[in-house]
Amino acid sequence: MAKILVVDDDLTVQLVLRNLLTSQSHEVAIAQNGEEALRYVKSLHPDLIICDWIMPRLDGLEVCRQVKADPELATTFIILLTMRDQITDRVQGLDAGADEFISKPIDVEELLARVRAGLRSRQLTQQLSQALRQLQQTQAQWVQTEKMASLWQLVAGLAHELNNPVTFIYSNISYLERYTQDLIELLNLYQGITPNPPPDVIDKIETIDLNFLIDDLPKVLSSMRRGTQRIHKMVLSLQEFSQQNRSGLQTVDIHQELDNTLLMLNYRLQSPELDIEVVKDYGNLPLVECYACQLNQVFLNIINNAIDAIREETRTIPARIILRTEQLENERVVIRIANNGSHIPSDIKARIFDPFFTTKPIGTGTGLGLAISYQIIVGQHKGSIQCLSEPGTDTEFRIELPTSVNAKTISS
Repeated sequence: MAKILVVDDDLTVQLVLRNLLTSQSHEVAIAQNGEEALRYVKSLHPDLIICDWIMPRLDGLEVCRQVKADPELATTFIILLTMRDQITDRVQGLDAGADEFISKPIDVEELLARVRAGLRSRQLTQQLSQALRQLQQTQAQWVQTEKMASLWQLVAGLAHELNNPVTFIYSNISYLERYTQDLIELLNLYQGITPNPPPDVIDKIETIDLNFLIDDLPKVLSSMRRGTQRIHKMVLSLQEFSQQNRSGLQTVDIHQELDNTLLMLNYRLQSPELDIEVVKDYGNLPLVECYACQLNQVFLNIINNAIDAIREETRTIPARIILRTEQLENERVVIRIANNGSHIPSDIKARIFDPFFTTKPIGTGTGLGLAISYQIIVGQHKGSIQCLSEPGTDTEFRIELPTSVNAKTISS
């Protein structure tokens, strides 16, 4: 059964076509004129339109043009009813977007044959469009995979080059702290033995502000220790990320993967122009079997988008990203990543996981991040991912995963 819209200002034609097409088990809607037809077509999304050429105010040619100009309706098959049989007329109709013509007075057998042919054409066009979308998505995922593979190779090389000097510095900080403390203690002994040093020594003490130096030097070393610890931790995270890229299924700590992702994005979270608070509300999760590198890619995409959403909004309250985790029944876990940026309108939310759909300016977004994230969570891990966003509330991405990819899928 197909959905067919009949557009004609003649009541007799309307009744004849309705009865004829309904007898063939089609769902038939009637529009009295072109303007009404365009209103119907937005909600009905018919498979085929039979439209009179000559109508008041908005004729069949204009209906064709506007329907074919809408990407969501462009595959609709349109048959024009007309008494015009000149080649120039048919050329004009084809240029406007008509797919077929039927001459008046209408021959019933011809009409039904052209309807059947039109519906077959519509079906083939839809199949080709779907195949093209799948091909584009596959190509995009392949390109993204190649990009990520190159990135992980760069990350692995960078981590390797950084590891030795950072480890050297990190390992020697403790010796430097001990040596400094020994020298300060020795200096204190000398000051106790020689309470009245020579004038040149007194001048040097005043020049270097010895008391400040003794007080500040341990603080400087402590800051160096914290800095090298941070660099060392980042190098370890880089190495872990690059190693996961070469691995298949792994059993991982989700909290550790989230923390590694946050560490990778710390330069954005704590940038000079906007300091984003990260709130962790971690539950008691079991280890989860997953493709760790792919899962980290999802976390990176979602948190990066959260940062972008926060930056795009004029701030009246502190910026915040909240990470929540919870163990569910049926051997499943849930990960919630929320932000207090601007909410996502319902029309955008409905398409947010579509390939190549993006609201970012040209050149700043490909529309692939969330589409690939959806494929990773749903296709690779048998999980689910949802976007929850309403005015006045945080925008939240809810990810549900089985603890094992071989576990039974539970719809949410």
